[in-house]
Amino acid sequence: MPILAKEPELYPQNLLDESFHLTVDQSWYAMYTLARQEKELVRQLRRKEIAHYCPLAPHRKRSPAGRIRTSYQPLFTGYVFVCGTNVDRYEAVSTGCISRCLDVKSPEELQSDLRRIYLMTHEGNDVRPEPKPLIGRPAMIRTGAMTGMKGTISKVDNQHRLTVIVNFMQQGASVLVDEADIDLLD
Repeated sequence: MPILAKEPELYPQNLLDESFHLTVDQSWYAMYTLARQEKELVRQLRRKEIAHYCPLAPHRKRSPAGRIRTSYQPLFTGYVFVCGTNVDRYEAVSTGCISRCLDVKSPEELQSDLRRIYLMTHEGNDVRPEPKPLIGRPAMIRTGAMTGMKGTISKVDNQHRLTVIVNFMQQGASVLVDEADIDLLD
């Protein structure tokens, strides 16, 4: 089976912009999909024009023939974040790709966390999922494209990684950072 090109992970493109605000009847939902159905759900949501975000991270692998292939896999296995009304939620659940629909109690906090994850996946190097977040010291990036991003800094394999947590799920993602670009916080 061929590896497909990277598909859009965000619909609409301004969903995670600072200017995007939820209306009174909208909320965020975390859709927990059936096994390996994240991309199929995203395709169906895009066709139905339902706002969603499924962060993707590159995964490089060498084929038996020696070629390096890059596929894009969901950063949070099994999760797609949907923003919409109860009708949108119903339409998403009716796709047949969802195991559970989780209501988000603090949608503003989730949106803020997802903004940071989006920035990491587009501006950072070597983004990895962190199902069990690493222990480290609070830090903030001082320079570069991710200036101002806060998280936990830890040293793994002689490299510094900044971990950002999505509080709703108690999972996160980490990105490779240069030690000179970070300030430790107290």
